[in-house]
Amino acid sequence: MKYLLLLLLALLIAWQWRTHRAAKDREPKAGSPQRPIEMLACSHCGTHVVAHEATQGASGVYCSAAHQRLHES
Repeated sequence: MKYLLLLLLALLIAWQWRTHRAAKDREPKAGSPQRPIEMLACSHCGTHVVAHEATQGASGVYCSAAHQRLHES
């Protein structure tokens, strides 16, 4: 009878641990984006860059200030 109770206790602990772990896996990660990230193509080389990292120029969007100078000069 003692071993049956120990087995039931071990099964209960394992079930609780798996349930907690599965719920934790379903939560979104802290660093993961919730929406798609906007990407823009460089007007000089065509490389796609993240919109907030792109350099805005008179003739378009660029991946760097060097490409902006090359394309607009």
